[in-house]
Amino acid sequence: MTVPREPDPTSEPSEQQPQPLAQIQPQKISVKLPERQPLVVYILLGITVFVFLLQMLTEGGQFGRCPFFNETDLPVCYGIKVNELILDGQWWRLITPVLLHANLLHIGFNMYALWVLGPELERHFGHLPFLALYLLSGFAGVVLSFLLTPNASLGASTAVFGLLAAQGMFVYRNQRLFGRRAQLMLRNIINIAVINLLIGLSPGIDNWGHVGGLLGGGLFALLAAPVYKVEGDELDYRLVNRTPQDRIWMASLVVAVVFGGLAYTKFVL
Repeated sequence: MTVPREPDPTSEPSEQQPQPLAQIQPQKISVKLPERQPLVVYILLGITVFVFLLQMLTEGGQFGRCPFFNETDLPVCYGIKVNELILDGQWWRLITPVLLHANLLHIGFNMYALWVLGPELERHFGHLPFLALYLLSGFAGVVLSFLLTPNASLGASTAVFGLLAAQGMFVYRNQRLFGRRAQLMLRNIINIAVINLLIGLSPGIDNWGHVGGLLGGGLFALLAAPVYKVEGDELDYRLVNRTPQDRIWMASLVVAVVFGGLAYTKFVL
């Protein structure tokens, strides 16, 4: 990766005629990015596709009927977000909708978004922190849906919106690293989020889940996204993360407590 670097003011002056300040340009240097295979992305893709295959396999009712709804597959039967069943003690429905999808187009769109956004975020955040980001974003989205709409819902888009917010927060916190590209990158991320939220106003789409995912992922990344500093010499420049590792677990706890507390208010009010 190439990043701008200001000239070193402590270096020895050149014998040549000094350039006017207006003509001095930042130097560009190449640095090594963190090297991580997106293992968690692969695992999430595999599990989600496997669950969808189970949905198709059990759709006809030959493996049992759903005690809650008519004519539905078993994973949806026991995992979709239904407010009444959550209030009846089936609290796992606050996270299991992330693994469920309504049709092939639905899962295809969400898994494509995971494939596009996930690898870079996992490279920078790390394997377990990325998993925490994905699951907590999904949880935050389902909780906000639980609080603000009575409709049943399912889909990984809550987690995907969290990844989008985390990507934006990561770019924002590393503006010096990205230089002039940062503004364009942030504008593109905001445009994608706004367009998808506008699409989410269509009937049958749980837009509150999308908003909750954005809030959860954005809060997580605000507290724990890597903030890089370039270190090294002319032979070996590298990026050093200045965000302490314990911030990851603090961010996880904060998001879990905030949205878990919001969900709890539904039980007591």
